[in-house]
Amino acid sequence: MGKKIYDVMIIGGGGAGLTAALYNSRANLSTILFEKLVVGGQIASTDLVENYPGFTDGVLGPEIAQKMEAQAVRYGAQILYEEVKSLSRKGDLFEAVGTESRYTARTVILAMGASFRTIGIHNEKELTGKGVSDSALQEGIFLTRFAERVAIVHRRDKLRASPILQERAKMNPKISFIWDTVVDKIEGEKKVEAVLLKHVKTGKIQKVQVDGVFVFIGHDPNSSIAKGFVALDEKGYVVTDASLAASVPGVFAAGEVRQGAVRQLVSACGEGCAAALAAQAFLDDHR
Repeated sequence: MGKKIYDVMIIGGGGAGLTAALYNSRANLSTILFEKLVVGGQIASTDLVENYPGFTDGVLGPEIAQKMEAQAVRYGAQILYEEVKSLSRKGDLFEAVGTESRYTARTVILAMGASFRTIGIHNEKELTGKGVSDSALQEGIFLTRFAERVAIVHRRDKLRASPILQERAKMNPKISFIWDTVVDKIEGEKKVEAVLLKHVKTGKIQKVQVDGVFVFIGHDPNSSIAKGFVALDEKGYVVTDASLAASVPGVFAAGEVRQGAVRQLVSACGEGCAAALAAQAFLDDHR
């Protein structure tokens, strides 16, 4: 018996990847999805999602991630918790080399997402999980449920978050803002104890006692395995056309790994659907 050839191979189990897996498996296409960490991507680590349609009171991030996974599996998608190390084209097929084995498919959907960018300062890596975490303005508001005081440090004098979140933060008595400032150093041995803050205009350094540091300074695409496989832009995002097709026929991209993508769960799911339909059309044309 020969090695199985999947119709669709999806790399990444966030909103885009899980939606693509759902649509492809419901179309009776043999579908395999690879996720190296936990399904849901960034949404799995988000406390409350308030802007996903259909949930009046919002929905917990881990909950919606688990439901999306279960839905895809129900229709036949195979989900492997395995990291893909490399991708290559083998004639009319594609091969993924994973940590456990090699896999072959007729089409590929790249949905690796993006990761929170780190500051790159002393003790940040060492104290991650011991008081250093990724976060955003929404999570800053969430922290006020447990913390007496939350200070939001921003290198500019205004925020880019949605107006409703900005208003909530500014109206919260537990939240204060430190403008035109960056974190210069994190201090602590076994856990975070303090931060040194540097004013970007004056250079003045001040020490602030804190129990935790939450970082949100942008994203970097998780596109390392796509380098040399498909065209990337100067920032490393996968370049696609209007149908989400990448530079190699049979390869598509969806979600935050794609150039020009909107960083919202609902748009990632929409792109996952679009990429799945494009893959279906490609397969129909090349049967």
